[in-house]
Amino acid sequence: MTPFGLNALLAQGVPASQPAQAPPWVNIVPLVLIMVVFYFILIRPQQRKAKEHEQLLKTLRPKDKVVTSGGVLGIIVSVQEKTVTIRSAETKLEVLKSAVSEITERAAGEA
Repeated sequence: MTPFGLNALLAQGVPASQPAQAPPWVNIVPLVLIMVVFYFILIRPQQRKAKEHEQLLKTLRPKDKVVTSGGVLGIIVSVQEKTVTIRSAETKLEVLKSAVSEITERAAGEA
């Protein structure tokens, strides 16, 4: 047989059956798993950290030693609704409450 005759024979053969396709929901499962992983690794810890910071801001009291997000160390003199007045060395600074990043030492006499 010539190569052309072989091609003609192969062309007349039974067509190969197509493989069975998976249901459409199988393609969605990996995407859902990725979303769940992102939630537990990125979103949930960030929400927890934001709640802790909000609680910290609610508990600010005069004479607490604090550190601001800019790195200023000071002692709280007074607490207003949105701002805090702190004394650092020889100066008094009024900063937003949200700028307080941590309380290093609580005022004496507080439980």
